[in-house]
Amino acid sequence: MFSQSEENYIKAIYHLGEFSEKGISTNAIAKKLNTKASSVTDMVRKLSEKKLVVYKKYQGVTLTEFGKKTATGIIRKHRLWEVFLVNKLNFSWDEVHDVAEQLEHIKSPKLIDELDAFLGHPKRDPHGDPIPDKDGNLQVIEKNLLATLDKGEKGICVGVDDSSSEFLRFLDKQEIALGKHIEVLEKEPFDGSFLIKIDEKELSVSNKIATNLYIQK
Repeated sequence: MFSQSEENYIKAIYHLGEFSEKGISTNAIAKKLNTKASSVTDMVRKLSEKKLVVYKKYQGVTLTEFGKKTATGIIRKHRLWEVFLVNKLNFSWDEVHDVAEQLEHIKSPKLIDELDAFLGHPKRDPHGDPIPDKDGNLQVIEKNLLATLDKGEKGICVGVDDSSSEFLRFLDKQEIALGKHIEVLEKEPFDGSFLIKIDEKELSVSNKIATNLYIQK
């Protein structure tokens, strides 16, 4: 059993190291959690004593296998609660993150297994992120950021890199959502902006938007 603060650290380290083989610096963890580096050092020491992380000076922090399984368990709970909130309680996708942050710390494995079954064993959360199974396995799909596509390429919107409420509300205004078919009509070399077509509607999007939308070609 771990404290809420310990679980937040484990999850943050997992996300920071998701696409890197290298250790995570204490400064990166501090920035992610908006805390002081000295606080991170103290917590890393505690997590190391509990066999959740390994810390090597100048090489950073990495999760042990036990740490990874603990992290994916927390992420599984978070994403299942997001699905529940959207599908069953009519929350919008920009409202669920903060509520799921609270619910992810519930300790009952039976509750989470029953929730998973109740929801029909969903594979993705409302933002397109994969939901780990109870063993920590993730179903990975091939996806590309819209910003990497060239003129004439097309695909389906399958996720977002930025899941902030502000960004999701912006997407709602533009009627950009998961499952929408997107085609690149023009790509502006000067500023990286795009002219795209969504459901027969043409729309200009900035490079910032394009670098936060995932497309499956």
